[in-house]
Amino acid sequence: MSRAATILVTDADRASAVSIIRSLGRKGWRVIASDSNPRSIGFRSRYAHDRLVYPEPETAPDAFVDTVCRAAVEKQIDLVVPVTDEAIFPLSHARERLEPVCRLAVDSRTALEVVTDKARSLALAQELNVPVPRTRVVATSEEAREAARDLEWPIVLKPAVSRLYRPEDRVIEKFSVAYAENLDSLMERMRPLSGRCKMLLQEYCPGVGEGVELLAHEGRVIAAFQHRRLAEVPLTGGASAWRESVPLSPELYSHASRLVEALRWTGLIMTEFKVGERSLLMEINGRIWNSLPLAILSGVDFPCRLAEMYLNGPPSTGSGPISDYRIGVRAFHLEFILSWLIKLFLDRRRYPFLPIPKRRQALSVLWGLLSPRQKLDLTSREDVRPVLAQWFRIVRKSGRKLKSALPRDGARQGRS
Repeated sequence: MSRAATILVTDADRASAVSIIRSLGRKGWRVIASDSNPRSIGFRSRYAHDRLVYPEPETAPDAFVDTVCRAAVEKQIDLVVPVTDEAIFPLSHARERLEPVCRLAVDSRTALEVVTDKARSLALAQELNVPVPRTRVVATSEEAREAARDLEWPIVLKPAVSRLYRPEDRVIEKFSVAYAENLDSLMERMRPLSGRCKMLLQEYCPGVGEGVELLAHEGRVIAAFQHRRLAEVPLTGGASAWRESVPLSPELYSHASRLVEALRWTGLIMTEFKVGERSLLMEINGRIWNSLPLAILSGVDFPCRLAEMYLNGPPSTGSGPISDYRIGVRAFHLEFILSWLIKLFLDRRRYPFLPIPKRRQALSVLWGLLSPRQKLDLTSREDVRPVLAQWFRIVRKSGRKLKSALPRDGARQGRS
């Protein structure tokens, strides 16, 4: 009897990675959960046959790659599934070291460089007549000043890359989105970024965020799913905290599938849109997304189909994409939604033009999360230890924050 394939999943401390570990483990594959955190919640899953603690990829990418490559040989790994950009970039650069031993569930560096560079992604979209926000690409403060003349306020400042891997310096730099309401605020936000990376200045587009998630092989879509964002952290936009499965929009699916076909993409990918008066492409996400658990809970098991494609080959060309799933399923990331609720209650509004819910809406959301119709990302009757570990972590973090907020004895005595 041949041995079951061994699959290593990185970033096991994330809910999306736990979902992958469970899906693959239920299928019968041997799963190795790996992370830089020795207390990773994914290590608690009953479907993690083995654990691997590696150096932090963000600060020690070379040591991270060495650890994974060594494990691939020693543990006879057949497939590596990297979850975050911090894991993807170093492993992608080391593909020639890994591929003689095992497969890497990441597309080629050429396609990866396009989807991780928002400027190149939007340029491709324009070539394919996929609508995008009005955008100007700048590198310096002076270029930003000139470009602002062609745009209306407020302006969204997006780094062309969220994570910039510098192999020569062995570091990964992080950049985040910001907003400018006038020229002074634009100059203030551009000053620390000038010359460090390309920036996209975009018109602000109100609307609801929707994602079309796909599994593809050389540009051919194998499975598709769509969700609507109900809450994001931070409040100004970012990671999905709470979402709902929605019907696959023919318009958005057409845009997404044409982009994937042009890229000849292989693997998992998500195209993010803002749906308002018109539907606009915001970005292409070429890594595993935070809302992956919702797709699995709705009936699209992306992790298993991804592994089957890499290990056994893609399905026959005669079969169409799988897009049959349950509509109206809602799921939330526990830690993110609690953070979202706390920020709403504190009402720390940074940008008055953003449609941030009122406190009374936060109360209704909190009550709604108690409904049995709502699902926790890590929901699993047969694998409860990751959920308990996540709760314990939240309590521990809250305790530390509370302790740091309280005055020390000496300070109290000094004021008495």
